[in-house]
Amino acid sequence: MSNHPHAETVLLEGPDAKAFAHAQFSSKVDSLVTGRWQFSTWLDPQGRVRAFFHLARLGDERYLLVLRGGDAVTLVTALQRFVFRSKVRVTAMASRVLATAPAIPLNEIRQEQDMLVLGCDDHSLKISANGIADDAWRLPQLQAGWPWLTPTTLGKFLPAALSLQRLDAVAVDKGCYPGQEIVARLHFRGGHKRHLHRGRLSQAADNGEALVSEGHEVGRLLNVIANEHGNEALFVLNDDIAEQLHAGISVTFDNKLVIEINMSWPA
Repeated sequence: MSNHPHAETVLLEGPDAKAFAHAQFSSKVDSLVTGRWQFSTWLDPQGRVRAFFHLARLGDERYLLVLRGGDAVTLVTALQRFVFRSKVRVTAMASRVLATAPAIPLNEIRQEQDMLVLGCDDHSLKISANGIADDAWRLPQLQAGWPWLTPTTLGKFLPAALSLQRLDAVAVDKGCYPGQEIVARLHFRGGHKRHLHRGRLSQAADNGEALVSEGHEVGRLLNVIANEHGNEALFVLNDDIAEQLHAGISVTFDNKLVIEINMSWPA
């Protein structure tokens, strides 16, 4: 059985697909043209990220969500509660294969029969019904600070902790959407105390594992990839812990893990 991540996708289609997506999701859906994709999220009322995805516009009335963690059926069940009288169909598609393809420009889409390719600049992400999965896309996306959320990280973080405004996944200057008030308050008034970082770990660890120091959770690993250089990771840390690490002050985690920060991102 393959351990490669697979593509969980959700299809929105119908005359009201654009309006529904723009009202529910945190990105500027109304600016997305056919043949392009953008990062987006669906937030809970407290502003926490319960879904993070590539939102691809396949046609005038067709949008595909390629989830970066989570499962399509669960998301569709939750979204359908907000359809009301909108003329939009929300469908969980069958799981597909994820693989790496040659570079095409960021945010471009290419469609060929049952295959969709999302341009990611120095590579692309291929989603197909058949084919051979691979993980080559994971490292460049980790290094770019594109989180892939596990069950233990879905619904846990505000967008600022995942640096999603930097990816244009969250807009503070559009109309109301779930969690928008929290997002806007943090943006304009500040006060968020945890942010996204990339670095190396002294030992192997699991995606989604809590970072605990002196009995308190001070962060969480999002994605860990072992390669010839060691264990590269994308993680969220409380700002006070990150400041200590940047200053060269040793932080003792309860599992003896040692973390080196190589890159930090704002909200």
